[in-house]
Amino acid sequence: MLAEERKERIVKKINKNGSATVRELSEELKVSESTVRRALTNLNREGRIIKIHGGAIALGPSDSPSELSVKAKEQINKDEKLKIAEYAASLIVPGDIVYIDSGTTTECMIGFIKEKKATYVTNAVSHAKDLVRKGFKVLLIGGELKENTEAVVGSDAILHIQKYHFTKGFFGTNGINLKLGFTTPDVREALVKRIAIENTQAGQKYILADHDKFGKSSVVTFSDFVGTVVITDKRPDSAYMKIMDVKIVK
Repeated sequence: MLAEERKERIVKKINKNGSATVRELSEELKVSESTVRRALTNLNREGRIIKIHGGAIALGPSDSPSELSVKAKEQINKDEKLKIAEYAASLIVPGDIVYIDSGTTTECMIGFIKEKKATYVTNAVSHAKDLVRKGFKVLLIGGELKENTEAVVGSDAILHIQKYHFTKGFFGTNGINLKLGFTTPDVREALVKRIAIENTQAGQKYILADHDKFGKSSVVTFSDFVGTVVITDKRPDSAYMKIMDVKIVK
């Protein structure tokens, strides 16, 4: 069976059932599990399915390769995100004014945060709720609420963020491109991210990104690499290592 034919059969099964495990696909196609994983990785990159731990799920009717729902994003490279999030949370110290961007990787951080002598500012309603439940001091940015990513955006949000000077900031990204920098599919979210990064101390602007984000790009650039530190789970190509500060967690 040719690789393309195999991929088509995988997509058909996932779309029919809503999901499929690596083991199920391996048995049905009579190929190794590693072969199935490679096919799922390629299909995920093509935006045809959503790869999760142990298998894949179908794209919902409103999903697109450019911007998936929060629920779908939570399942992509979940183990890697947890490692990145745990390290990021360990960087917070007493007295910090911390900006936490909306997104699934930054959301994972909250479970690992222990520092109560810091102030947390966020544009994600779900993040704010989780932080408050843990007894932290939280400032929620005001503005327009996006339904699919649960992020607060718009001119009011930008004006609100401009009042602060953050000692540390933690941000998500949809892609890291050598020429385009850090990108995201939504212009409104990009503007909020850009202002928050500009108002964060140089060298303390942390981009949380699993290895799949390297080499990808989306519609809008929200930052270049200057003053940022990328926290990721695997060493990227040497071209990235030469021009950016990268922290690899294992």
